[in-house]
Amino acid sequence: MPLSYPRPHRPNHARRRIAALTATLVAAGLLAACSGDDGPQRSVDAFLAGWRSGDLQAVGLVDTTGAKVPAAEVSREIKELSGELAATPPTLTRRGEPKVTADIATVPIRVEWTLPGQTRWAYDREVRLVQGDDDQWQVTWEPRVLHEQLTKGDRLGLRRDTGPRAGLLDAAGQPIVSPRPVIRVGVQPNGVADINKLVKDLDAAFKAIRPALVPAIDLTDLPSRVAKAEPGAFVEVVSLREEAYLQIKPRIYDLPGTKFQSDKIDLAPTREFARALLGSVDQAQADDLAAHPDRYVAGDLVGHGGLQGRYDERLRGNPGLTVVVERPDEGGKLAPTGTELFRREPQPGQALKTTLDVAAQNAADGALRAEPRRSSLVAVRISDGAVLAVANGPGPAGENLAFTAQVPPGSTFKMVSALGLLDRGAVTLDGPVNCPKTFTVDGRSFKNSDNFQLGSVPFRTDFAKSCNTAFAALAPKLGGDGLAAAGRSLGLEGQWDLGADAFTGKVSTGGSPAEQAAASFGQGTTLVSPLAMAGATAAVARGRFEQPKLLIDPAPAKPAAAGEQLKPESVAALRTMMREVVTVGTGSALKDVPGGEVYGKTGTAEYDDNPAHTHAWFVGWRGDVAFAVFVEKGGASTASAVPIAERFLRALPAR
Repeated sequence: MPLSYPRPHRPNHARRRIAALTATLVAAGLLAACSGDDGPQRSVDAFLAGWRSGDLQAVGLVDTTGAKVPAAEVSREIKELSGELAATPPTLTRRGEPKVTADIATVPIRVEWTLPGQTRWAYDREVRLVQGDDDQWQVTWEPRVLHEQLTKGDRLGLRRDTGPRAGLLDAAGQPIVSPRPVIRVGVQPNGVADINKLVKDLDAAFKAIRPALVPAIDLTDLPSRVAKAEPGAFVEVVSLREEAYLQIKPRIYDLPGTKFQSDKIDLAPTREFARALLGSVDQAQADDLAAHPDRYVAGDLVGHGGLQGRYDERLRGNPGLTVVVERPDEGGKLAPTGTELFRREPQPGQALKTTLDVAAQNAADGALRAEPRRSSLVAVRISDGAVLAVANGPGPAGENLAFTAQVPPGSTFKMVSALGLLDRGAVTLDGPVNCPKTFTVDGRSFKNSDNFQLGSVPFRTDFAKSCNTAFAALAPKLGGDGLAAAGRSLGLEGQWDLGADAFTGKVSTGGSPAEQAAASFGQGTTLVSPLAMAGATAAVARGRFEQPKLLIDPAPAKPAAAGEQLKPESVAALRTMMREVVTVGTGSALKDVPGGEVYGKTGTAEYDDNPAHTHAWFVGWRGDVAFAVFVEKGGASTASAVPIAERFLRALPAR
């Protein structure tokens, strides 16, 4: 609807000129537009450009009484009225031709604001102009030009309403994170007898919790917080999962000044539960606010690391936005007037469905719980490649070594070498292959763990006992690229799309005879991740490679294609040897594990020039579950990786 304004006062000679013009207009009918370079369009276009740029010097401006208004004053008022939106001026467009009656014109315009999150707020207004004595069209300014509900002194304010954050789901479609009981441990100042003793007792109790709290609870500022608090206040120290609290309840419940409150907060089943893979959700940090000022504000929940970080926008959804009218109160502080000009309802986030299996993940986390060194365990379902568990230790570790480690595989890679040799017909299960104490290639001497030797024995025995020298001697039979080809047939070095960062391996190819010899038993330049080895092990058990799968929804766009069927006779022989690793070889500690036959391969991998510095490995499968265990600087695999595998299998329900 056109705005209604009082007519400005004009001198008599102007009135006569206007009367004559009006008569002409009436004779011709109402003029819908005024053409020519000096028409109202030109003034409106200049006004819109100046509104956006903040410079209105090229525009003639008057108020509703017809009095001239300085351009700088209007620019300042537009900026003030824009309030929280001032930093992002709207896009302004003249829409259609002006309507002119005598010396008054109205021109429709479109105002389009871009709010945070690329939200568009658009509405139509009218600019009113009057023709001055010099025949120039002047814009009539008042706050209503910016928005019809604004008056002098108003400000546009922006309010954000965060929608519910979606969760991560397990393979059964159940939320991994859900409300779980916690106990808030606090201190009431007027009940404390000796604050220093209380701090000491609490610190000792918290350090006794197993698995250990990571990071440790810092009580350094507790005395000052207690001193500043009201006498009867509840000064919170920490929120503990119920199971952690029950461990130390006898030690802290009766300490003078301690108080406890029961609550429920959103948590994973355990503190360790796939923590490095899933990531965490915390209040927006300074780095978040600095990097994405248009996305986050203080108090927002933000995903950090893992899937929570990578899919933060999907999980958090879109916040609701409301443009409100504010006005300074008596103290000069802006306060809402209750008028809403625009509202976009918050959109809830979309859940992320994974392939994780709660029982398998708990078994994997539990298996690593007693391991003090950095370690990981990945479990993959053989039948379809679903990733069932991704554990990293110790405690709720932040780095997902299970997916991203780039480390030598050691003797677990004899699984790959043996497949290549079997495919080429270079060996048979019972064909004799010498296992000397040492074997020299181009002046480089190779030896076995603890310097053992077997003499001439069936190849299956070399494999089960993990004879390095036998494989070094067989390396020339693989040729320059035979090892890499065997690895690729098991998915190594592939372009995997899991929806999470993953290293699929780099297999030694070519190189000197000494490099080829070292690579044949997982040394040299070959590097893998636990996930890559779990995928390769599953391929042996399945008979062909299929990329491990982690996300069901959203499904990755470009997963690797399934591999060709492996040679049945080669795979059958390799499976036989991997079973013998457990029945009579280096993995014999697993032969009495219940739930079905266990197949596997141990591995000890040197990671620098000191033979005493080694990582520990075990890869294998039972039933429909293939897995890889890695212990950084774990020493002998039989002392670290194999016991972890045993704990995992004993806790894992048979399937």
